[in-house]
Amino acid sequence: MSLRLRLTLVYGGLFLVAGFLLLAVNLLLFRERFSIGLVPPPGEHRELRQVIVNGDAVLTGEAARLWLGEQRDALVAAATKTLLVQGSLALLVVGAAALLFGWLVAGRMLRPLRSVTATAGRIAAAPVTERGLRKRIGLRGPDDEVKELADTFDGMVERLEHAFDGQRRFVANASHELRTPLTLNRALVELAMHRRTASADVVRLGEDLLRINTRHEKLIDGLLLLARSEQELPSPSPVDLADVAAHVVEQCAAEASAADIKVTVAASPAPTSGDGLLLEQLVRNLVENGIRHNTGPGGWVRVETGLSGFGVAVTVSNSGPAIPAYDVPVLFEPFRRLDGDRVTSAKGSGLGMSIVRSVARAHGGSAQAEPRADGGLTVSVRLPASSPEPGPDSSPYR
Repeated sequence: MSLRLRLTLVYGGLFLVAGFLLLAVNLLLFRERFSIGLVPPPGEHRELRQVIVNGDAVLTGEAARLWLGEQRDALVAAATKTLLVQGSLALLVVGAAALLFGWLVAGRMLRPLRSVTATAGRIAAAPVTERGLRKRIGLRGPDDEVKELADTFDGMVERLEHAFDGQRRFVANASHELRTPLTLNRALVELAMHRRTASADVVRLGEDLLRINTRHEKLIDGLLLLARSEQELPSPSPVDLADVAAHVVEQCAAEASAADIKVTVAASPAPTSGDGLLLEQLVRNLVENGIRHNTGPGGWVRVETGLSGFGVAVTVSNSGPAIPAYDVPVLFEPFRRLDGDRVTSAKGSGLGMSIVRSVARAHGGSAQAEPRADGGLTVSVRLPASSPEPGPDSSPYR
């Protein structure tokens, strides 16, 4: 039962108990008061002469006293029955009215708590782009316990907002700062490799350093993209996920051919709106993960787009090793892999799936992954649908 219903039932129950106690006390007082003075007890007031005329009969003495006692008992019984029946009915009617008013009063008293709950729900359900932590309750009223709760909640949300904003700024600033030395390292290594006096060992060392530097650059770019996807999106533009999928598959064809992985695409119209470059990166990460985390030569990747319920979806399935279901949530955490390796490897920086989930949430959607029974993974991203705009240049991701 809800708190409002419990308060109403407690209030109504206490009201009925108090009403029945009051009715019982009134009944006792009535019976006691009614029995005084009507018929004197035997042996008292002998000087009084009692004469009762009942029709044709005349009663005196003890007969008169007994007749009065019978009449008194009958009158008290009738009055008691009437008081109990009518009093109980009146009490039930008033109790029902008390329950109704108790329901209304409890609802009014709990209205500030509903405001707190509604604000917390909006913060929890708001996409990242709407910056839900900026919402406040701002309860106005007397300084009671409910207002203290609302003010405490507002203060907590404000501190969380500052903490998340600081974290995003730190990631973005740190990534920008790290790109400069990596660019300088690349320039110095290339300069050393291309000298006329560079030996074969120096060239091989330079090639190894360039590969390491490239991996670090990809890591920094991933961090920058992750930080960007958690910021507010600029004015969204129409994007068709079918065009994005076809474009990404075409760009990844060389990598798929080198790994002997067959990539197929079934692109049905999937109009949505948002940042075209972020959505392209989302699909690219899914396709590249499907190619790199595969069974090797003879493997396959399938990309599908289309309508899904009230939205659109892009689904990427691939062959690969069997993945336990309890390991799937780990894939969406930054720098987490199924093999437990937290260092940047040749297969990526460990940010691909985190970026996919972050971009999906930034566009008001969601990302889910399910292991395939034959091995491999199926990742589905669902986004809100929008009406496509006609025109040859309506794909803003290019």
